[in-house]
Amino acid sequence: MTALADLDIPTAPFRREHLLAQGVDRARFYKLVRAGLIRPVVRGAFVRGDAPDSIELRAAAVALVVNEGHVAVDRTAAAILGVSTFTYVEQEHPPPVETCVLRGHCPTQRSDVRGRTRDLRPADVMTVQDLRLTTPCRTALDLACNLRRREAMAAVNGLARLHGVTKAELREMLPRFAGRRGVIQARELIQLVEPRVESPRESWTWLEIHDAGLPMPEPQFWIEIDGVPTYRLDFAYVRHRICIEYDGFDFHERSDEQRRYDAERRAWLRANGWTIIVIRSGDFSGDRRDQWIGELRAALASSYSNRRW
Repeated sequence: MTALADLDIPTAPFRREHLLAQGVDRARFYKLVRAGLIRPVVRGAFVRGDAPDSIELRAAAVALVVNEGHVAVDRTAAAILGVSTFTYVEQEHPPPVETCVLRGHCPTQRSDVRGRTRDLRPADVMTVQDLRLTTPCRTALDLACNLRRREAMAAVNGLARLHGVTKAELREMLPRFAGRRGVIQARELIQLVEPRVESPRESWTWLEIHDAGLPMPEPQFWIEIDGVPTYRLDFAYVRHRICIEYDGFDFHERSDEQRRYDAERRAWLRANGWTIIVIRSGDFSGDRRDQWIGELRAALASSYSNRRW
């Protein structure tokens, strides 16, 4: 019997035949699985038990067991490109890898893969770490159509920030989506793309301000003190001296030093005439949304006019 130390067990996904070729019979193979030295990623693809899970690993495993021509798309492609659109629960229990094939070909029917057909051109596909996936621009438009509106805005802004996707590129590709479900939403969101918006919930804030019919603020604005960039604001209306800041899930996990810095920064802002509007995770619906939108609307209303009446 082949000793475990003599086996070449890859950290990348592999098929069972890889170890069968090394003299490991079926019974021995599944004994290694039960012992946790090998674990399945998807049906028919395995990896070493100590290999960390990742979207790239799962996509590579799928690529081993589906027919050639499949391309990672949508949320899978976005995650590989560094923009996660998975929900909080999905981060712990990942959804199936999303793939597509060209129209006229058969998408996979596997239950552990979400297969589709889609019209792709060669320019829509790129390779990252030997994985075939849609380009940032194509992925952004697909998600602008497929995701709920807030999440779609966050995804497109994230891809614009990390990969330089521009409004011009998105507009140029958009006519190919004519008639596709979600294209009206995509057309609207393209006009709001802002690569300086840094987090998903900041994108939600950006969208809420737009939906309220208010003027759009300046994202990631630096306040200079004595010519030195000192304080950065999530969003700023510079002439009105209004800043909007989003305190996320990690707000209560910040260190004492970070808390002191935030307190110092906000004290300086208030002392220098700035109005600070703080938004938290539950402030995007109902009365809580209306409250901060109302505060912003009131702050933007000028207290002085040069009109006589």
